[in-house]
Amino acid sequence: MVNLTRIYTRTGDAGATRLSNNDLTHKTDPRVHAYGQCDETNCAVGVALTLDPDEHLREVLTIIQNELFDVGADLSAPVEEHPKFDPLRVEQPSIDRLERWCDEYGEELPNLHSFILPGGSPLAAQLHVCRSTCRRAERAAWEAVEVYGGQEEDSAPAGGVHLLAIKYLNRLSDLFFNLARHANVVAGRPEVLWIPGGERRFAQYQEAKQAQS
Repeated sequence: MVNLTRIYTRTGDAGATRLSNNDLTHKTDPRVHAYGQCDETNCAVGVALTLDPDEHLREVLTIIQNELFDVGADLSAPVEEHPKFDPLRVEQPSIDRLERWCDEYGEELPNLHSFILPGGSPLAAQLHVCRSTCRRAERAAWEAVEVYGGQEEDSAPAGGVHLLAIKYLNRLSDLFFNLARHANVVAGRPEVLWIPGGERRFAQYQEAKQAQS
């Protein structure tokens, strides 16, 4: 367990921070950006948990919060051949569980005939915030891969980014989409569908025409 005796350390006052392996790096390092975005996603999930999700969804979101912290720890630990301490790594079973949840929640949902805009119930809207921040975390992680390289489980460790952590973020954003739709179903709220520009203009023309007649 982590033992935090003091919140401020002053070590970052010069714009530097340490990765999980104790390497010193800049706070603008792509790795730091990536795990910082995971933290932002986790905060968004925390808000969703205050909006009265049903019991099963609360359990799912609680597991996700803990695993997002794991993802952040993974992204902050370069893949090394002989690490001083065994780093916390995302494992495939966690990704498999996200896919099962995505299928489980997707089965109850009606077919889509348009893209969805964030909205409906407060919980659904917040879960779309979770989705979009998670996508941003995924993009940030890929930016780190462009700098340091990506490491598969069977590749030689060379300081790269663990690709299963990014795979987790990809599946998680898909799950958030289905969870947002589920939240509107539970709340009895209609989904907010995107109306393309041409269709909106035609609808406005029809309304104006009817008003004149």
